[in-house]
Amino acid sequence: MPRPARDAQTVNILIVGQNGRLAYEALLFAASRAERSPKDGFRLFVAEPAPGALWPNDPTIRDAEIREALTELGATFVSFESRHFGNKYPYGNKIEALFALPEGEPFVFFDTDTLVLDDLGAVPFDFDRPTASLRREGTWPQPELYGPGYTGIWKSLYDRFGLDFESSLDLSQPDEYWQRYLYFNAGFFFYRCPKVFGQRFLDYALEIRDNPPEALVCQSLDPWLDQVALPLVIHSFGGGKDTLPEGLLDGSVTCHYRTIPLLYARESDKAVEVLESVSEPNRLKKILKQYDPFKRMIYQGRGQKARALFDRDDLPRREQAIRNTLKREGFWMR
Repeated sequence: MPRPARDAQTVNILIVGQNGRLAYEALLFAASRAERSPKDGFRLFVAEPAPGALWPNDPTIRDAEIREALTELGATFVSFESRHFGNKYPYGNKIEALFALPEGEPFVFFDTDTLVLDDLGAVPFDFDRPTASLRREGTWPQPELYGPGYTGIWKSLYDRFGLDFESSLDLSQPDEYWQRYLYFNAGFFFYRCPKVFGQRFLDYALEIRDNPPEALVCQSLDPWLDQVALPLVIHSFGGGKDTLPEGLLDGSVTCHYRTIPLLYARESDKAVEVLESVSEPNRLKKILKQYDPFKRMIYQGRGQKARALFDRDDLPRREQAIRNTLKREGFWMR
């Protein structure tokens, strides 16, 4: 059968929902999308890890009001089995959740701590050329003084999976500088099929975890495993850093805020406006106030006090410095 035209295909949004913080973040995500991108043509799926041996407690969203509100905002719940990660490495949810989506339909994954600021349908996704978030710092690897450097570490991974290392390099960046090497934040990524992408993501992550190259002997993989495997997966499918125009995702269309204190401290006026607008309706306010960081930062005004501590035009270069200030002033909550 001929492949349907791209504009005729269903495109799915995937976020992971779980009891606790992620449930409230999922509700904010869904509310922001419903307000700011109501006719984007996407379907929203909230994937929940099923209870099982890798979870000490039931990880599903058990609050009936949250489930009802998410459904009213257009979300469809799907369940996935945690076979390899679970509670010991919850970042693995974003890998195993991919298998819960309809096969053969393009998808966009977002971390739950994301706000939709504008029309997602206006983003020119090329689902044949995946990419992921470039809003990241040089968090991995951390080369040791007498060990292999960035090149030795990353090349050992490309070699392990039979990938061409040289074509992944950004030659405009200096040798042994972290930005020369393909590295993403896993806050969003996309491809034309969740099963194909998910299987390779899973295969690479398990191989790195269970049988790492010798060059990784001094490198921590917790919590970095997903971000170590992700650039290899993207490169293997012909993707890279330049497959989306700059400034849309993690910019004018979405905001990966990480925590509400960080949102108030460093994000745009538009992001704060959207946050406070979508959380204002009484139905959602009643639910969101049950989560203490949202209650104190959004509804009791502590977020605006935290925002006043920072100049958005002259922020510290590293996120840790922002976190330290928030902690020192008593505004750090998660």
